[in-house]
Amino acid sequence: MPQILLVPALLGLALLVVPLGALVARVEWTTLGADITSPEALSALGLSLATALVATAMCLLMGVPLALLIARSGGRTASVLRAIVTVPLVLPPMVGGVALLFLFGRNGALGQLLLEFGVRIPFTTTAVVLAQTFVAMPFLVLALEGALRSTGAEYERAAAALGAGRWRILGQVTLPLAAPGLVSGVVLCFARAVGEFGATALFAGNAPGVTQTMPLAIYSAFNGAGVSQGTAVALSLLLLVTAIAVLLLVRAWRPGNVAGGIR
Repeated sequence: MPQILLVPALLGLALLVVPLGALVARVEWTTLGADITSPEALSALGLSLATALVATAMCLLMGVPLALLIARSGGRTASVLRAIVTVPLVLPPMVGGVALLFLFGRNGALGQLLLEFGVRIPFTTTAVVLAQTFVAMPFLVLALEGALRSTGAEYERAAAALGAGRWRILGQVTLPLAAPGLVSGVVLCFARAVGEFGATALFAGNAPGVTQTMPLAIYSAFNGAGVSQGTAVALSLLLLVTAIAVLLLVRAWRPGNVAGGIR
């Protein structure tokens, strides 16, 4: 590596690290406990954790079969499916929120059908879960699909030759072999759901106690509403610690490869 490249490399590292250091420096450590345990903060924290857990469960319910479908499909089909799954990763979150609103909104095709049964999704807690699921599912699907593809299908064929049924092979062969990828995907999925902001803001709104998650509470505080800025900084620190813990946990399951099967 040419030594001159050390300069932009260190500048890039500083750009990633220094802002986080500035955040930590702004934390009022003497009031940190009170800031995090204020009623507004606890409401946003509880809502974020509850909706993220439900969204992660939904991602598991739909994402595991989707990952299996991609991993066991032919080359061209798998490439198309993988590209579709990757779209929410590169799509601006706001656009995802608009898309969900157009689908489930009052004038949306599905939204009109649900309204006939008295069901309204936009600007409710359900909308938060759907927005989190939309942006987080690719992390689970791609991580698990990569793990499934790397393990191959030889053991599954051997189990089938010995008389094992499809469900037994899935539960006792396929998923155990892909367990590191599955755990990595679940952890990354949950972390992405907790930190979701853009799609939630457009599709679910920012109502305290109903749709105001931690990212939205932080945004509101720095715009002069909702929680205090001290609480917003404390919640930001909490999200930072969560992100670091997620990376450490993922690395523990996938040594030397933080992103696991995501590519």
